[in-house]
Amino acid sequence: MELRSLLRLPKAEYSTRTILRWLWKVWKGNRLQAFLNAIIGLLGVAVSLCQVAAVKHAIDVASGIVKGNVIVAVAWMAVLVLIGFALNISSIWIKNILGIKAQNRMQQQFVNRLLHSEWNGKEKRHSGDVINRLEFDVNTVVNFLTETIPSAISILAMFLGAFVYLFSMDHLLAIITVAVSPFFLLVSKVYVRRMRRLNRQVRNFDSKVQSVLQEMIQHRGLIKTLENDGMMVCRLEHTQRHLRHRIVKRTRFRVFSNLFLNIGFTSGYLLAFLWAAIRMSHHTLTFGGMTAFLQLVNRIQGPAHNLAQLIPVYVSVYTAAERLMELEEDPLEEQGDPVKLDLPCGIRMKNVTFEYDSTDGDVIRDLSFDFTPGSSTAILGETGAGKTTLIRLLFAFLHPQNGNIEIYNGKSCQDLSPLHRCNFVYVPQGNTLMSGTIRENLHLGKRNATDEEMKEALRISCAEFVYDLPDGLATVCGEQGGGLSEGQAQRICIARSLLRDCSIMIFDEATSALDPETEHRLLQNLLSIQAKTILFITHRKAVAECCDKILIISKIR
Repeated sequence: MELRSLLRLPKAEYSTRTILRWLWKVWKGNRLQAFLNAIIGLLGVAVSLCQVAAVKHAIDVASGIVKGNVIVAVAWMAVLVLIGFALNISSIWIKNILGIKAQNRMQQQFVNRLLHSEWNGKEKRHSGDVINRLEFDVNTVVNFLTETIPSAISILAMFLGAFVYLFSMDHLLAIITVAVSPFFLLVSKVYVRRMRRLNRQVRNFDSKVQSVLQEMIQHRGLIKTLENDGMMVCRLEHTQRHLRHRIVKRTRFRVFSNLFLNIGFTSGYLLAFLWAAIRMSHHTLTFGGMTAFLQLVNRIQGPAHNLAQLIPVYVSVYTAAERLMELEEDPLEEQGDPVKLDLPCGIRMKNVTFEYDSTDGDVIRDLSFDFTPGSSTAILGETGAGKTTLIRLLFAFLHPQNGNIEIYNGKSCQDLSPLHRCNFVYVPQGNTLMSGTIRENLHLGKRNATDEEMKEALRISCAEFVYDLPDGLATVCGEQGGGLSEGQAQRICIARSLLRDCSIMIFDEATSALDPETEHRLLQNLLSIQAKTILFITHRKAVAECCDKILIISKIR
């Protein structure tokens, strides 16, 4: 019988077997930490059981029932306590050092997976939701694989070890104590059925809250100009209220479930205490034996209770795994070594037709055009005509339903693929600078660029103003180039693209923030570069007049 059916889990997109297989794959990179945690846990079990024996022996020695030296007996207790402290410190060290490494490694793997997946410009999920999954869900999965599973092994070992020890002291009570535990574990399957649904709701609304927060911070300038800060705060509060409501429901259910379990385990402990007291009153059990008796009962019930508590952990990791697996749904792009063609390169489109959805109709229909090597082309068209779609086709983010796109030079001609992206550089509209210094931004174009190369790129892009800044190339830019004007940021972005030194350059309204004089000088500099095929997506007449060719894209009605 499948685990989902056994626990009465609701139907989901992924089967339990699929999720377990995925968790096993993820676990491969975290086995060292899991192994160390398991070893420390088992050593802790051994030390804990030895502590029970040491306490019993010390009490019996002190009461004169057993011959021995009280100081030696207490010394052994102290040694065991110190060993327990050492194991606890080791566990904390492993968790904080290896744990963060495991979490970082998994986040890197997912980010790398997202960067290499197919993308058509339409995001399925809000960036806040993705960040929430990469942070909280990754942490949940890593903790489960590296800590919860080893902990479960230790709990089971403690349960069995304490049972064997207690059985050697009192057969009947050991059997009764163990026999009661499965009842509470079986009752907890009702917990699973509802808890998984509640946990999923909490995680989804937590992602929505983070998405709203991210948008408010990212667009705070726009919000201030629209004077809608109150409305946005209300929107945040509304989303948070839904989150709080789900958390309250989950907490209420968890409290009552834990209360039921605690009542059961407390009743079992009181029963054991009564049984030990009766035996002690009949002189069939020493005081030290009674102490060990109760400690062992606690060490049996404690693991049983902890095993019951693993059920919500399983529910949480099940939800987290599903949310992370959803990030892997997008297929990967064609993988392989980049295919670099010798300069100059051109692009040839033959009868290209593309549509996003069959219900929306064609965005581009039967388009043929040759961006010949070394040419400059202005791409014109009204809003919604398909200029952005054309860019995505040229970068192989999208693939035409009909026709084909070729990249060629004087020696070869190849069908365009993601592997040819190394021949392109793209400068989008607006400010696309990263947080960091101007030098660091320029290094994104060419990692090992020299100061001379940077100077030449800044000259061509009319960005010599950088050297007039107090810190020059070391000037720090805030998020999205904060501290610089839009025009200044655009010119630095163009300089960054020049350092990439690719054959085909695509500028998408990249001069929209420049004054006419600076724009004219920049265009002349760009067009003077030899062996470059340049595409300008523009609405500006001045840009079109400087180009060799004009491609007009008409909106399909």
